[in-house]
Amino acid sequence: MNQLLQQAMALHQAGRLDDAERLYAQALTAAPGSYPGLHLMGMLRLQQGRLPEALALMEQALTAQPGAPDTLANLALVLSAMTRHEEALAALDQVVAARPGDSRAFSNRGGIKSKLKRTDEALADFDRAIALDARNTDALNNRGLIFQSLHRYAEALSDFDRLLQLQPDRPGVFMNRAAALWRLDRIDEALENYSRELARNSDLPEALEGRANLLWTRKRALAPAIADLERLVRVAPDHPYVPGDLLHLKMHAGDWNGFEQANIELGAQVRCGIEAARPFVYQGLSDYAPDMLACATTYANHFFPAQTPVARAATRKPGPIRVGYVCGEFRAQATMYLMAGLFESHDRSRFEVLAFDNGGDDCSAMRKRVVAGFDKFISIASLSDREAAQAVAAEDVDILVNVNGYFGGMRMNLFATRPAPIQVNYLGFPGTLGANYMDYIIADATVIPAIEHKFYREKVVTLPDCYQINDSKRAKLDKTTRAEHGLPNDAFVFCHFNYGYKITPDLFACWMRLLQQVPGSLLWLLAGDPLFQENLIAEAVKARIDTARLVFAPPLALEAHMARLALGDLFLDSLFSNAHTTASDALWAGLPLITVYGGAFQGRVAASLLKAIGLLELVAGNLQEYEALALKLARDPDLLRNVRQRLAENRSRAPLFDTARTTRQIEAAYEKMQGLRMNGEAPQSFAV
Repeated sequence: MNQLLQQAMALHQAGRLDDAERLYAQALTAAPGSYPGLHLMGMLRLQQGRLPEALALMEQALTAQPGAPDTLANLALVLSAMTRHEEALAALDQVVAARPGDSRAFSNRGGIKSKLKRTDEALADFDRAIALDARNTDALNNRGLIFQSLHRYAEALSDFDRLLQLQPDRPGVFMNRAAALWRLDRIDEALENYSRELARNSDLPEALEGRANLLWTRKRALAPAIADLERLVRVAPDHPYVPGDLLHLKMHAGDWNGFEQANIELGAQVRCGIEAARPFVYQGLSDYAPDMLACATTYANHFFPAQTPVARAATRKPGPIRVGYVCGEFRAQATMYLMAGLFESHDRSRFEVLAFDNGGDDCSAMRKRVVAGFDKFISIASLSDREAAQAVAAEDVDILVNVNGYFGGMRMNLFATRPAPIQVNYLGFPGTLGANYMDYIIADATVIPAIEHKFYREKVVTLPDCYQINDSKRAKLDKTTRAEHGLPNDAFVFCHFNYGYKITPDLFACWMRLLQQVPGSLLWLLAGDPLFQENLIAEAVKARIDTARLVFAPPLALEAHMARLALGDLFLDSLFSNAHTTASDALWAGLPLITVYGGAFQGRVAASLLKAIGLLELVAGNLQEYEALALKLARDPDLLRNVRQRLAENRSRAPLFDTARTTRQIEAAYEKMQGLRMNGEAPQSFAV
């Protein structure tokens, strides 16, 4: 290597890139076909981010010296940066063949295979890299991330611990440890690790997001979670999904400062396909069906794109239709309070019913009941997505039901690998999942009228009554009194027992007007974070309402909660996202509910429930009608008494709480789906 190139290399290593570039150029002018000059200038261009020029120089260097391992390795870096991963992999295959003892080559190849979702092969390469060099920190880090993706969190933590010993100052290591500790349910340690990462880099977006999420979901620490997201918005305003997450948490806090403008901006981003809001979050902020589809499609493409299908049996085994339910909440949770009777009521002469459990045993009576309701109960919580999909495929499932969607213990990547020939979105998420591998959504004509089928990626199956299964074996209500819950006997009690994020400022203003017009009335709300209560009390003060007229009810076990619902006079529903299970609870308890027929699925659920129990007159067309209806019922005791009486009578004879009836309708839907499949027809919308 000539002296000019040596000088250029020294400048390059010192970070003086412009000076190095000048000398490299002089060297190449003197010797245009020089392998070292072409290779080194290519490395410089890669470092500068000038990828097309770097690629051309690497290719010229390989023409000058074919098969040069160093150049092939750097060519792979360039190709990978250009997202030409298959070509990068081919280059690294040559490097590994030439240098079978090169730990870094195996590590780099593992990284490319990881990007290509060839997870098992990537893991094998990282294993080899670490076997060749136990101090290969990149391989340790990337293998730890692979272990996390495979739900092998203890092994991931072991790799991150080793990495921390070798490279304690490595950026991101505490954040990765935090993620593994979180999944191992070591929550306080996870928070400590996020904080240690942020102590070194207070503006690291992923650490701010992770800590905020953990603070909220596991500690219910709303104020510090909001503070982290507000900081994240300042330092990385384009970070995916943060605008929606922040607005969602502020809604939980009853903080409506700037709500209208923020929501307008969020809607504009959603319509442009920007990763601004998660579908579950957005359901509380909008009721426009086209926007729901746009939001879900963007989210599915980002996190859960279709993957290489797992192998399935070539021919179907004879016997009943095999229906598998995938859920993370087979326990004492709202979804199971609705669904338990469905599993028990399936006709075993026509259906075999399997559970794929993505959660765990909470040792509750509901858990025991649900497990007993299935023919087979299979845990997939510790399996990777592909392993879980293989477990489904091994059972030769005909119809696989996605109970979670984008709610709770979701497992969308399992469905992305197509482990069953028919895949159905039902109940847990009231809207489209925006994924082309979901074939059907089970609905009714109220929540999805025929004119709106075009706003659903799935084909729409329309049940004749209400899409929502309900459990006719709900517990009988215990006796309780208003005094036990801090309520006066002579007050008219408006109720709202949805989570606080469903309350919008215009809706709360309506409720304050109702309190003004119904003397002595109270608003009975589900208690939330202290911030939520403080902010709602402040809004009441602005409306000149005595704050003693807002009564906050603490969370209770289901039986006690159901008993207290009967003490209210009128349930005031939320609008963008209705009461769902909560609405069924209220109607079962004999508490009349009023709602507005909303603009999308999640805002029409209560209307569907009321129609199915014969009280369609409690569905208003807009907020003004809703307010007038509430006022009419509050001022007319005879009218309200009549509604209560009809509700009590209809509970036992209307379709809503007839578990067997709804089960037969769902089974008819499954048989139609299976019939289309066996006839070689594609999924299509149909009515039962």
